[in-house]
Amino acid sequence: MREMQGNSFCWDISGGYDDENYVSPSEKRPYVTMILFSSRSVLLSVYYPQIFLILTSGSYLALSSVVALGANIICNKIPGLAPRQRAICQSRPDAIIVIGEGAQLGINECQYQFRYGRWNCSALGERTVFGQELRVGSREAAFTYAITAAGVAHAVTAACSQGNMSHCGCDREKQGYYNQEEGWKWGGCSADIKYGIEFSRKFVDAREIKKNARRLMNLHNNEAGRKVLEERMKLECKCHGVSGSCTTKTCWTTLPKFREIGYVLKDKYNKAVHVEVVRATRLRQPTFLKVKKTNGYQKPLETDLVYIERSPNYCEEDAKTGSVGTQGRLCNRTSPHTDGCDLMCCGRGYNTHQYTKVWQCNCKFQWCCFVKCNTCSERTEVFTCK
Repeated sequence: MREMQGNSFCWDISGGYDDENYVSPSEKRPYVTMILFSSRSVLLSVYYPQIFLILTSGSYLALSSVVALGANIICNKIPGLAPRQRAICQSRPDAIIVIGEGAQLGINECQYQFRYGRWNCSALGERTVFGQELRVGSREAAFTYAITAAGVAHAVTAACSQGNMSHCGCDREKQGYYNQEEGWKWGGCSADIKYGIEFSRKFVDAREIKKNARRLMNLHNNEAGRKVLEERMKLECKCHGVSGSCTTKTCWTTLPKFREIGYVLKDKYNKAVHVEVVRATRLRQPTFLKVKKTNGYQKPLETDLVYIERSPNYCEEDAKTGSVGTQGRLCNRTSPHTDGCDLMCCGRGYNTHQYTKVWQCNCKFQWCCFVKCNTCSERTEVFTCK
């Protein structure tokens, strides 16, 4: 599906990626048209089968030529975009690359946080720019929406600071202000988190079209993810003064490591709040969410993750819930935790696979002149769920 040209990649936009029917680059037919994406842009691969390569009988076009070729070609190829999202894609084709990076950032973090669980951030269903959608309004769905919304905001903010997106840059509100009491002033390039959050809100939230309870849940979790990111912005400072003294400081805001956001949202996933919808209009349309089984109308906190349906057990593949099951998953035979075979395999048992690893060891230089090594081996076992 991809070929390497120097430090850049080429992607085929004429068709999808298929693990079973993969054809190596050497076996492919000659391309017809191509766009050459820089290595930074390779994260468009978040769209998997839908990212394309337009081939031009061997000639390669720069990323800027995407606009000339017509943003409609690219934007219409990306699956699962709502009308407003497609409009943003067509008007800001440079931004769709950054959105792809942000979505992939969220997906990667989700897979890391749940790597030892029955649910490992995978699902059956239609693939979109944000991965495959979970059909059940569970706490797992809550986490995926929060982490991807935060991922897009993080990526857009970073791209603006680095000059990789048009219409944005450093935070202009944090330039020139001097705090005399604390002895520091704004300087450098502060990350414009407000722009990143607003852009994430416009694009990510635009996919919520249906006026139902799931829409309210998704919008709340999107905002919770962005709020967690905003609250964890860092202040960095540099001292100025004679002989290393810190007479004054120049300070600027920076983004936190996204792993930190992942840990915070994972903790909120563990404490997710079960909510129900309140229909307060004559048309009985969902109006807002309240905490379930409470007197009155207690609303969840802004940074709470919320869910409206209980999670399936994720033991078996189920197209209705989107569960892929745990058959074939690696497990730890001795662990009492979620990665242990007892819990991971849901009582079905596990298969044992034995491997022998052989390598050269205890190598010594012999006079004169060769190196003599012993052959070492190690027998290892791997366990997978039945």
